[in-house]
Amino acid sequence: MVHAPPQPDGARPAGAQSDVGRFGASRPGVRRSVESLAGRLLDWFGVDSDWERVPAGRDAYRKDLLLGAGFAVLAAISVELGRSMGLFEEVREPLWLIILLAVVSTVPLAWRRRYPLVSLALVYAVWLGLGLTISGITVLMPMQVMYFVALFTAVAWARDRRAMLVVVSICVLMMFTWLVWMFAVGQGMETLFDEYSTRADWPGVVEPYLANAVYQFITNIAFFGGAVVAGQMQWNAARRRQQLAGQAVTIEKQAAALTDQAIVAERVRIARELHDVVAHHVSVIGIQAAAARRVLDRDPARTAEALVTIERESREGVAQMRNLVGTLRAVPDGGTAGGSTGPDGGASRSPEPGLADLPTLTAADHDGLDTTFRQVEEPPGAVADVPDPMGLSLYRTAQEAMANVRKHSTARSATVTLRVVRTPETLAGRQFEHGFAEVEVLDDGRPRHGTSGSGLGLLGIRERVATHQGVVEIGPRATGGYRVRVRLPLPAPGPAAVSSAEPPVTTAGAASTAESEVGG
Repeated sequence: MVHAPPQPDGARPAGAQSDVGRFGASRPGVRRSVESLAGRLLDWFGVDSDWERVPAGRDAYRKDLLLGAGFAVLAAISVELGRSMGLFEEVREPLWLIILLAVVSTVPLAWRRRYPLVSLALVYAVWLGLGLTISGITVLMPMQVMYFVALFTAVAWARDRRAMLVVVSICVLMMFTWLVWMFAVGQGMETLFDEYSTRADWPGVVEPYLANAVYQFITNIAFFGGAVVAGQMQWNAARRRQQLAGQAVTIEKQAAALTDQAIVAERVRIARELHDVVAHHVSVIGIQAAAARRVLDRDPARTAEALVTIERESREGVAQMRNLVGTLRAVPDGGTAGGSTGPDGGASRSPEPGLADLPTLTAADHDGLDTTFRQVEEPPGAVADVPDPMGLSLYRTAQEAMANVRKHSTARSATVTLRVVRTPETLAGRQFEHGFAEVEVLDDGRPRHGTSGSGLGLLGIRERVATHQGVVEIGPRATGGYRVRVRLPLPAPGPAAVSSAEPPVTTAGAASTAESEVGG
C-alpha cells in the first residue's frame, strides 16, 4: 500500500487541494444546471402562466355528463363479462355490490372539465379502495381507460398548474406505492417462486419475479406518463391557439386603426377642399351681387350679366359641394366614430344607442363569456323618464365595462344590471332628490397579468359621469370579481309624467319591479 508522504501542519497535498477546487467549482455549475432544468420543466407545465383553459360554454359540460354515463354503462357490462370469465370467483361480495362500486367509480368523470383536479382525486381514491378490496374491478378495460382519461383531463384542463402538479404527483406516487405493495404481498408471486425455484428452471436470462416486476413498472410508467405528457401537450397547444387568435385580433384591430387614420386624413383633405370651393364661389357671388346692385338702375345689361354669373357660380358651387359631400358619405365610418354605412352606401342615420339597446349589447357574443342582463324599475315605466344623453352615457359605460371584462379579466360570467328608481336616495354623500338611473357591471374574474390597458376607458367613464353630476364606483369586490357602477341623478318629473295614468308596459307587467334576463 502506498502512503502519501508526511506533510507539515496546515499543509495539504497538491492533488487534494486541486480536487477540492475542482469539485467546489463544479457544484454551483451542477446546481445551476438542475435549476435551469427545473425551470424549463415548470415552464413547460405552465406553472407561472396566467392563462386559464376554460371549456367553451355549457355544451362541454353536457358532453362530460354523457361521457360519464357512457363509462358507467361500460363498467356495468364489463363486470358481467368479467364474472362470466371467472374473474370474481374468489370474491365474496354479491354481484349487485360489485356492479354498484364499478358504476360509482365512474361518476367523477361527469364533471371532469368543470373540476378536473377534484375528479382525478376521487377517481384515484376509489381506485385505491377497490384495489385493496376487490382488485378485479380495477383491471377491467373500461376502468383502465377511465384512469387514463381522468389523469389526462386533469393535466389538460387544470386551471391552477401548481395544484395540478401536486395532485398528479400524489396520485402517481399512490399508484406506484400500491404497485409495490401488490408485488410484496401478491399471491401470484408464490406461483412464480414454486414453478421457477432454481436458475435452471428460468425460461429466460432474467429471474421471472424480477422480469414481471420490471415489465409492470415499465408498462405503468408508459401508461400514466403518456397520460401526463399527452394532457400537457394539449394544454400547451390550446394556449398557443388562443395566443395566435389574440395576435390575429390585435393585428386586425391595428389594421382597422390604420384604415381609420387614413379615412380621417382623407376627410380632412376633402373638408379643406370643400372650404376652398365654398369660399371661392361665395366670394364670386358676393362680388357680382355688389356690382349688380350698383348698376341696377343705370346699366340693365351689365346687371343681367352679373346675375347670370351669380347663377352660374351658385350652380357650380352646389354641384361641387354635392360631389364632395357624396365622397364623404361614401366613406364608411370608422370604429372611432362609432358609425356604420347605410343601405345606400352613405353614412348611417341611425340614432345613438340608449338604454333600450342594453339587452342587445349584453346578448352579443363576448368570446365565450356568459352574460346576463337585469332591469329594475321603480315604479314601472321609470326607464322612459331617463333623458337620451343620460341613456347614452349609461350605455357607453356598460359597453366599456364589458370590453374590459373580455380583455383584462379571467371572468367566465358577467351581469349587467340597469336600475331606474324614482325614490330619493343618498349615495356617497350625494343626494339624489328625484331618484337615479344606474348601470352596474359585475364579473367573477380577476385581472389578467400583462393585459393592463391605458386607463383611458375608465377615465372616459368618469368624465361622462362628471358631466351628469353622478357617482361612479370602479374596483374589485370583497367577495371576488370586479364592479363598475355608475349612478346618475334623474331630473324632476315633467307634468306629463306626473299626470300619466297608465304606466308603460314592462317585462314584469304590473309589478313594482321589472326584471328581465337575457342569456349571452
